[in-house]
Amino acid sequence: MKDILTAPFMVEMIRTTTNMYNHGWDERNGGNISLLLDEAEVAEYLDTTRVLRTIPTGFSAPSLAGKYFLVTGTGKYFKNVDSDDTLSGGFPAFLDELERVDREGGVDIFFTNYYYVHTDGVGDRSINLSNAFPENRVFTWADTKSFRVDQVLMLHTCTFSTQMLRDTGIELPLHMFYEDNYMVYGNLKNAERMYYINTDLYRYTIGREGQSMAEESMKKRYTHQLKAAELCFTSFHLDDVPDRRKRKYLSHELFILLGGAIFFARLNRTEESDAKLEEMWENCRAYDRKWADHFRYRTPLLFLMFPGRFGQSMSGFFYRVSRKVVKFN
Repeated sequence: MKDILTAPFMVEMIRTTTNMYNHGWDERNGGNISLLLDEAEVAEYLDTTRVLRTIPTGFSAPSLAGKYFLVTGTGKYFKNVDSDDTLSGGFPAFLDELERVDREGGVDIFFTNYYYVHTDGVGDRSINLSNAFPENRVFTWADTKSFRVDQVLMLHTCTFSTQMLRDTGIELPLHMFYEDNYMVYGNLKNAERMYYINTDLYRYTIGREGQSMAEESMKKRYTHQLKAAELCFTSFHLDDVPDRRKRKYLSHELFILLGGAIFFARLNRTEESDAKLEEMWENCRAYDRKWADHFRYRTPLLFLMFPGRFGQSMSGFFYRVSRKVVKFN
C-alpha cells in the first residue's frame, strides 16, 4: 500500500483546509468540507474491504451508499500540522482516544510527545513528557510534576479544545514568525482539564531549507522572536494565576521563550540587535517589573545578558550547548 498522506486527494484536502484556515473561513462560518473519491484511487492507499468503524449518519442517503468520501471533522478540537511535517502511524488510535475522552466530558488540551526527525538522520529524538504528566487519564495542574529545561509545551505537543481557543480570544499577529508560542502560552492560562498520551505523535522535520527553526532564519528574524516573547510576557501577570503549579510551569515557559529570544538577538552580534533586546526588556519591565527583573537578574538568563562582546560570546556558548542537548536545529 502507498502512504495515504502522499495521495493526491489527501494533498488537495490539506491545501484546501490550510487555505480556509489562513483566511479565517472556518472560524467565521463553521461547517466542514468533503471530497468524493474514486474507489480505484482509494484502493491504492487503503484496504477498502476492511471496515474499522461504523458511525450512524442520522440521515438517509441511499444514492451515496458505497461511495468514498474524505471529510473534515466537526472542528471540536484543533491541532496544527505543518505541511512539511507528519503525524505518526498512531494517529488513528489517538483520534479514537480523543473521541472517547470527549464523550466522557472532554478536556481543554490533549498532550502528546513530539519527535525531532533530522534530514541527515543524526540526532533524532523524542521530547517525552511522561516525567511531568500522568498518563491516560484526565488531570489538572495539581497532578503535574516539574519540567526539565529541555521540555517545553510547543504547538506540536497540543491539541486544543476549539471552544477554549474561542473563549481565550487570542488574535495572532499577522506576518510574524514564532507567533505559535504566543498561542500556546496564552491558552495554557485557561487550561484546567488535560489529558496526556505517551506517544510520539508529531514528527517535526529538521533540516529543511529556509526552515524557521534554522539558525540563519532565526538570526534573521530575531525581532520576531523578541516580539513573540514580549507578547507572551505582557499577555497577563503571572501573579494573577492563582494555581501554584500552573504558575510554576508558565514561568518555566517564559524562561525558555525569553532565553530563545536572547540567543538569536545576541548571535547577530550587532549594536542594533542588542538595542532591540534592551527594548524588549524595557517593555516587559514596564508591564511587570517584579517578574522582568526576576528573569533578567535572578535566573541563568543573567549570564546571557552581560554587555558587549563578552555577553554575546557567553550567549553563543550557551546556545551551542543547548543545541547540542536538545538538537532543535
